[in-house]
Amino acid sequence: MAYGVALWSFATFLSPWAAARSLWLFISTRILLGVAEGVALPCMNNMVLRWFPRTERSSAVGIAMAGFQLGNTIGLLLSPIIMSRTGTFGPFVIFGLFGFLWVLVWISAITGTPGEHPQISAYELEYITKGQKLVKPQVQGERLRKIPPFRNLLSKWPTWALISANAMHSWGYFVILSWMPVYFKTIFHVNLREAAWFSAIPWVMMAVLGYVAGVVSDALIRNGTSITLTRKIMQTIGFVGPGIALIGLNAAKSPAIASAWLTIAVGLMSFGHSGFLVNFQEIAPQYAGVLHGMANTAGTFAAILGTIGAGFFVDRMGSFRGFLTLTSLLYFSSALFWDIFATGERVDFDGTS
Repeated sequence: MAYGVALWSFATFLSPWAAARSLWLFISTRILLGVAEGVALPCMNNMVLRWFPRTERSSAVGIAMAGFQLGNTIGLLLSPIIMSRTGTFGPFVIFGLFGFLWVLVWISAITGTPGEHPQISAYELEYITKGQKLVKPQVQGERLRKIPPFRNLLSKWPTWALISANAMHSWGYFVILSWMPVYFKTIFHVNLREAAWFSAIPWVMMAVLGYVAGVVSDALIRNGTSITLTRKIMQTIGFVGPGIALIGLNAAKSPAIASAWLTIAVGLMSFGHSGFLVNFQEIAPQYAGVLHGMANTAGTFAAILGTIGAGFFVDRMGSFRGFLTLTSLLYFSSALFWDIFATGERVDFDGTS
């Protein structure tokens, strides 16, 4: 995580310098940024697995993803203010420097497991690790598998449930993030500044409801609901809810009503954080980061396909409505696939049973 954040902060910091010299140099810094950012969610999942008991992991992921959404919102709101004072380069330099500051705090405060932390109390350590089956650290003379069993990972239906869910979540997320300002301008003829406000409000709701979903999910598990059923309930809400809301968005007659439907869609999407996003830790604790990385690859391609596809579809058909209907159908199909094949139980990927 520290290397990733340091690298993407460096790429952000260098972006104005690169842009002033050549387009390809600037593109290179953006590629470096994307490569480095790829470590964030897999590392987060691995750390949550080690640092939180099973009955608090959904809340932990909800808090982390709330920071993700609020960071987006704060950054988008601050950037115009910073640019008005410092010029276009200002946000890149300031956010890059803050990234380096974050790394200094992180490496001074974090250890790989609770047992390695010098300030943790015996009570807290017992509370975190009680009932956990963490990945054993390497001991002298013990060989660890250097290459994960990709064939075994891809041979199980729960893996494909996670890949499918991640892909659909990314499709919906980035289509809405990228195209909603244009949607409001095209359909309701509001200017882009107003469109940005209409399409920014839902992300705050996503941060709030993501945490609420995590608390509810953990409460269900503590009260005896199986992990499998809990994950299916949360993910079903996270897919069926946005699917219905996008149909409502298609029927909206005013920007205010459209913004309300969009807020519902994005807010309910966050229930997936307590569905597929925490499920990596449960079906494969020893490969949680690797499995998350694999699913993230599918999610990235889905995001690219959805974002480009939306533009192509609108250009050919002249309307967003058909593409929103298509996205709704994909949400419903993904919910069905998840409910059939997902599980909250550990899956044997090593062939030991």
